[in-house]
Amino acid sequence: MRVAVVGLGGVGGYICASLAKVSTDVVGFARGEHLEKIKQDGITIVEDEMSWTQPVDVKELSEASGYFDLVIFCVKSYDLVDSYKLIEGYCDNQTVMFSLSNGVSNGDTLRELSNSVVLDACVYILSHIEKSGVIRKKGKVFALVFGGDESSTCRVDEIVKTANLRTKTPQDIKTAIWKKYIFISAFGTLTSYYDKSIGYIYEHHKYESEEVLKEISDVARALHVELESEIQKALDTASRVPYDSTTSMYLDFKNKKRDELKTLSGYIVEKAETLHVEVPYMKKMYEELLKRHID
Repeated sequence: MRVAVVGLGGVGGYICASLAKVSTDVVGFARGEHLEKIKQDGITIVEDEMSWTQPVDVKELSEASGYFDLVIFCVKSYDLVDSYKLIEGYCDNQTVMFSLSNGVSNGDTLRELSNSVVLDACVYILSHIEKSGVIRKKGKVFALVFGGDESSTCRVDEIVKTANLRTKTPQDIKTAIWKKYIFISAFGTLTSYYDKSIGYIYEHHKYESEEVLKEISDVARALHVELESEIQKALDTASRVPYDSTTSMYLDFKNKKRDELKTLSGYIVEKAETLHVEVPYMKKMYEELLKRHID
């Protein structure tokens, strides 16, 4: 099975290197200095006190060729459509693909664009590019969560497990994705709005945190996804992470980079309007963050 991993950041770099350990039929797609360093030296994974390096067949996406049985998109949500368009010519209706971008609608986006088999998915991992060619993974956290078409889910599960990567294949994949989304949507919005860490938000803005979480849960319920029990779990998680922990959206705002505001905040506001759900806290924060947003 020939596999494409599109985007070799903290998520894609770790997955691509892990798969390449056990198969030569894996192609990674990256760009810039990161791409050149991987071409030269492979991907180095630093896991706490341990590190390992894996040679990888890596290219720019515009250099894609051949046919792919499996495509894993590990790009930011705002790059998903353009990335798909660059690789669609090397896929067909037998190709399985999924996106690990933040958000709950990436599978829907791919299904609108493609006649391939699209699974829904998300990933739990703490990782980032430390420097070109080097991925820093923190702690033991890793779970690749996916589902949808049963036979395709089983095929992907077998492939990923050969690389000793932990998987989860829940029957209700939609709810599973929302369970991750409620935390990153709420705390991505809150940390960016207040320009503070998760620990600070929990300590000084716990009431607003709970209200934002409730608003996301209300939107999910209107979409037939029950998340009420996740509100306290998200607050508990916020209370346990290191005080100075931040979010990827916060870091994008801080570093004046393109951000996922529309995916993590705007999606809730827009769905709430369509579904006639009141989300005053999220709406206020989203409208303020739009003023600072870089598209």
